[in-house]
Amino acid sequence: MKRMLGSWVFIVIMLAVDFYVFQSLRIVTSSLSPKAKLTIHLAYWSFTAVALLLFATMTFVRFERMPQLVRSFVFPIVIGFFIAKIVAALFFLLDDARRIFQWGGSKAISVINGSVTSPEGITRSVFLSWLGIGVGGGLFGTLLYGFGNKYKYRVEKVKLKFENLPNAFKGLKIIHISDIHSGSLEDRRAVERGVAKLMEQQPDLVFFTGDLVNNVATEMDGLIEVFSNIKAPLGVYSILGNHDYGDYVQWPGKPEKEANLQRLKSIHGEMGWRLLLNENVTIEKDGDRIGLIGIENWGAKGNFSRYGDLKRAYQGAESHAFKILLSHDPSHWEAQVCKDFKDIDLMCSGHTHGMQFGLEIPGFRWSPVQYMYKQWAGLYRNSHQKLYVNRGFGFLGYPGRVGILPEITLIELA
Repeated sequence: MKRMLGSWVFIVIMLAVDFYVFQSLRIVTSSLSPKAKLTIHLAYWSFTAVALLLFATMTFVRFERMPQLVRSFVFPIVIGFFIAKIVAALFFLLDDARRIFQWGGSKAISVINGSVTSPEGITRSVFLSWLGIGVGGGLFGTLLYGFGNKYKYRVEKVKLKFENLPNAFKGLKIIHISDIHSGSLEDRRAVERGVAKLMEQQPDLVFFTGDLVNNVATEMDGLIEVFSNIKAPLGVYSILGNHDYGDYVQWPGKPEKEANLQRLKSIHGEMGWRLLLNENVTIEKDGDRIGLIGIENWGAKGNFSRYGDLKRAYQGAESHAFKILLSHDPSHWEAQVCKDFKDIDLMCSGHTHGMQFGLEIPGFRWSPVQYMYKQWAGLYRNSHQKLYVNRGFGFLGYPGRVGILPEITLIELA
């Protein structure tokens, strides 16, 4: 009942935004021929009708049970169009604020002058209407363009120097990937190319920092063989992310949810990955050793689960001069690692995906996700401690990437 009420409230909001934006659309199309205006207006309301029908359907049919085409393309396009209208509406609100201010000023002047006539109505600005529609349309076009970027894997090379790194590990090549989200991956050949690109880097060690699936273990059916090709002389190590626990699915009961998690854990083993569950292992090379700690999901944000136990995972790793931590959520770094575990030298995370939307140019980076996560992509430092946040191998929700490409990180220790 609560879910149904929420859906209908959202539909009402959508309709209100649609009518509001349509008023400006009428302004900018007023000079067109009647046939052209009719075509544009019909297209606008037809798309709106599809969006409303989709959200009304979601009131009765759960999203994960909808056809893949709807989940992967129709739904994101509808959401993208709605976001574009919200952005355009901000310009229209600015224009309305201008009109109210001018109307109030004109009325005040009439009263001062002793005029009994009301000031003339102030029309909406055609310029601001065009600007709002242009910006909103540009955003929508950008989101459509991003569909083609979701498998354009980029190798990000990072060289990290540590004073206390044992000599045998200097020059060690680590591949770090995160957030595969297998339920979103439809193009197996593209994924295979991504794995091949990863292996071309000839890593000594591979880390995967969580979110193998969107929700359920069966999403890996057909992809186990692909990811089994990821190998390294010193091993492939993995952890769980917030999506791996099945917390975002309504299960018939607790046994089914637990069985799903156990199956997912076994898949890591079938691929040859060593899944770390609040524990640590020793990595040995030419007589030298480092400690690798892996914890289950631990997020400092209130909306994410805390299955991780770093105190427990840390036990036994104290003697290692150099320690690496695998922890899915980067908010864990400042919340606990930097405060209570200052001898952890490097932490590898994922989780944010860079929101799959942003801008990265030399000397400047921006993404909406930075307003939620202080550490959201790339390398961060706190004294001698370092954190690397991978931008994600896969994608979730929006089936594309704009400005933030899927990432394969090559870390070289020095």
